[in-house]
Amino acid sequence: MELHLRRATPSDAAAVQALMTASVEAIFPAFYDLAQTASGLRYIGVLDLALIEDGTYFVIEAPDGSLAACGGWSRRDKLFNGAELTGVEDRLLDPAREPARVRAMFVRGEWTRRGLGTRILQACESAARAEGFSELALMATMPGVALYRSWGFVAEEPQDLLMPDGVVVPGVAMRRKITG
Repeated sequence: MELHLRRATPSDAAAVQALMTASVEAIFPAFYDLAQTASGLRYIGVLDLALIEDGTYFVIEAPDGSLAACGGWSRRDKLFNGAELTGVEDRLLDPAREPARVRAMFVRGEWTRRGLGTRILQACESAARAEGFSELALMATMPGVALYRSWGFVAEEPQDLLMPDGVVVPGVAMRRKITG
């Protein structure tokens, strides 16, 4: 069964958003309560078109053409969706001093535990390395912590992420040196 990883295009936006929604609905309830899951749907599982426009977002297509997973990285100063907007989100990061951001990783529930997140992380690392970055940083939601740890990310600190609706969603800030 061939799964195809490629860069997302603007024409993928609706399918990516549907994948994000399906992923949060299927996976978040095992880690978060109803209010946190609902807030995650509104603020975390929302496509940031800048990732696609920047060419730093990937999708994995299933054999039937549907999307099984998505995720990417950013050279911009935004750590995660749902963060309070501060006006610096469009600032380009300095690869010599700052880590690239891994962002918006989602896998459809029926495709979990098949290495899709790892494939996307490998693509992110390779692309960030090519642009001179030596480190990756991310804000993990609880469903992703095990994947990121298995891939060498180190937890910096747990963080209570205050969503715009006032709901607190636990997360973990993590970093990893780029290898190779």
